[in-house]
Amino acid sequence: SQDETKPWELVRSIRELWEGRSQSVGQVTLAASVATTTVEAPNIGENSRISLCPRTANAAAELGNGTAYVSSVTNRAFVITHANNAQIDRTFDWHAFG
Repeated sequence: SQDETKPWELVRSIRELWEGRSQSVGQVTLAASVATTTVEAPNIGENSRISLCPRTANAAAELGNGTAYVSSVTNRAFVITHANNAQIDRTFDWHAFG
C-alpha cells in the first residue's frame, strides 16, 4: 500500500539533510527598474537566515557595491533590496538556513 512507503520517504529525507541537501535553495534574478525583489519559497520562516551567492558579473558587482541585501524575511518569503536600474542579469543563488 501507499502508506508503507512513507517511512522510506522520511528516511530518505533525513539522509539527504544529513548529507547537506535541503529544499531551502533557489535562484533569483533581481527585478529591473525597481528597488526590491520578493522571493517566495515555502521552506522559508521568519527566523531563516538567507545567504546570497552571485552567478553573474552584474550580481557580483551589486553585492560588492553593498547595494544588494536581504531587507526582510517572513514566513514563506524574503525581500532583497537592491539598486534600481535596468540590468536584467543580476542573478543569485540563495540558501536559507534555519
